[in-house]
Amino acid sequence: MTLVPPPLSLYVHMPWCVRKCPYCDFNSHGVRGTPAYAEYVDVLLADLDADLRDFGEAIGGRPVETVFFGGGTPSLFAPELVGRFLDGARRRLVFASNAEITLETNPGTVEHGRFDGYLAAGVNRISFGVQSFDNDKLHRLGRIHSAHEAEDAVRQARDAGIDNINIDLMYALPEQTLDGALDDVRRAMALSPTHISHYQLTLEPNTAFAANPPPLPDDDAAWAIQEACEASLAAGGYGQYEVSAYAAPGRRCAHNLNYWRFGDYLGIGAGAHGKITDAAGVHRRWKTRLPAAYLASSGQPGRIGGDTLVGGDDLPFEYMLNALRLIDGVPAADFAERTGLAAATIAPARATCIARGWLVDDPTVLRTTPLGQRFLNNVIEAFMA
Repeated sequence: MTLVPPPLSLYVHMPWCVRKCPYCDFNSHGVRGTPAYAEYVDVLLADLDADLRDFGEAIGGRPVETVFFGGGTPSLFAPELVGRFLDGARRRLVFASNAEITLETNPGTVEHGRFDGYLAAGVNRISFGVQSFDNDKLHRLGRIHSAHEAEDAVRQARDAGIDNINIDLMYALPEQTLDGALDDVRRAMALSPTHISHYQLTLEPNTAFAANPPPLPDDDAAWAIQEACEASLAAGGYGQYEVSAYAAPGRRCAHNLNYWRFGDYLGIGAGAHGKITDAAGVHRRWKTRLPAAYLASSGQPGRIGGDTLVGGDDLPFEYMLNALRLIDGVPAADFAERTGLAAATIAPARATCIARGWLVDDPTVLRTTPLGQRFLNNVIEAFMA
């Protein structure tokens, strides 16, 4: 079957943070001295130029629907530098007129008055890594901000004219109670963000928490917290549309939706991952992780950490890994359009999941049941080669 080019996004990785958190397994690096922020922006644009040389025919004037600055802590970069990158990207790519442009922000790194600069630079959505409004929990998570600073930062962003705001919250924190988790949700909703990401703290390999695990709620307690917080968010007007994402009406995150719908995205920056669909199939490319090595590569082949064409046997799993996270699922026809495989490829696994009560029995949609959501890993594994 012929692959249909999906929507296109741009992910930009800013790898530095003030201090590495003990739970974090992202490609982030604590600041030592003064990082080469301005040089890094130049190298980002050189990286983009090189990727466009490699994938230019596949990009072919497709509009960029979303941009996401992730990290690390992108707000360590001054608004002028973010603006310089966006101006350069606009000269190289077609941006949709209503492109969603998100900047991840740590409340502890924000200075008063900077949000209007980010808005002027082109950022129209801010994502705050709050994690909790309990100062004791913030301390145990290694965060550098207080609850008051987080609340103040959200208000500053809104006062500066940014009306599309996400708050990241974590639950099942060290020794967290159900009441404590619900209080975090209540305080987040009191700030009236347009979006709340609410996800469970997990112990990831090669992190400080994995080496020295803190006392976390057990699985039953974590599930009780999740269900109670889901109900609280729903009562507050935040509809769940993905495993860990809740939004006010009309304010779902377009960038993440493109990931979950198996869209395309260029990945620029140290350790960034990208996915591009062309006539040969679905390409995944990732960049070298260490900032020093990435800076030294400056658009040369050494910037590439890996590059692969996803095989047909792996495509069903990769597709379901994303699509089944969506509470409403995806149209069944999208599978063939985004993978180039016939629907019959997944028919046996789909039938098994329907029989087990994990997928709805509807030929027009791929969607989990409530039971399937609870056992999502098992559902996705059913589609492995």
